[in-house]
Amino acid sequence: MTRNAKISGGILVVVLLAILTWVLAPEGFLGKGSSQPAEQPATTAATAARPDSHRLSDVPDGTVTFVEFLDFECEACRSVYPVIEQLRDQYGDRVSFVVRYFPIPSHFNAERAARAVEAAAQQGRFEQMYQRMYDTQAEWGEQQIPMDDRFRGYAADLGLDLTEYDRVYADPQTLERIRADVADGKALGVQATPTFFLNGQRLQPKTVSDLTAALDAALNP
Repeated sequence: MTRNAKISGGILVVVLLAILTWVLAPEGFLGKGSSQPAEQPATTAATAARPDSHRLSDVPDGTVTFVEFLDFECEACRSVYPVIEQLRDQYGDRVSFVVRYFPIPSHFNAERAARAVEAAAQQGRFEQMYQRMYDTQAEWGEQQIPMDDRFRGYAADLGLDLTEYDRVYADPQTLERIRADVADGKALGVQATPTFFLNGQRLQPKTVSDLTAALDAALNP
């Protein structure tokens, strides 16, 4: 898949400033739940990243796993998305990047968006729909009407089998899959999105450098 060119250091600063505008928001990057201890027992790693969890990159026999609990309608998640893409460019050959669904109940279409992404995942297009949701968030986010047809349009754009997409989108097992991610998140103390874990330890970064430093430390213990 073609990805945008790497984000320059200067752009990363701009992105970081965008992220920090959400610091005090209830669902923000460092918002609700940030008072919890940063350290998590190593045993949480198995809960943070299940064998069937979606992976944007998967390093065979890798020892470092970065997990994000996210909500596709969350503006803080959208703000941090370019940073995650940059981290994938830098570390994707050494770090497994895992995505877990955590739609916030107050976001009308967040669970629907997760269902659309999961339906695409069942046709091998998880990453493409994941990216499409963030690239188009301004079109459908913060709406109080169902965006099912819009999401189906994205599926059509990606060339998915729409009959199969419709089946999976409406399948109760798809919702169960999403809610299983939410249950794991809650068990780990997740209350806001985005929330990050590195090898089972919760991260509470305040800068992009905090994230890269944590990854570097994990790769070079």
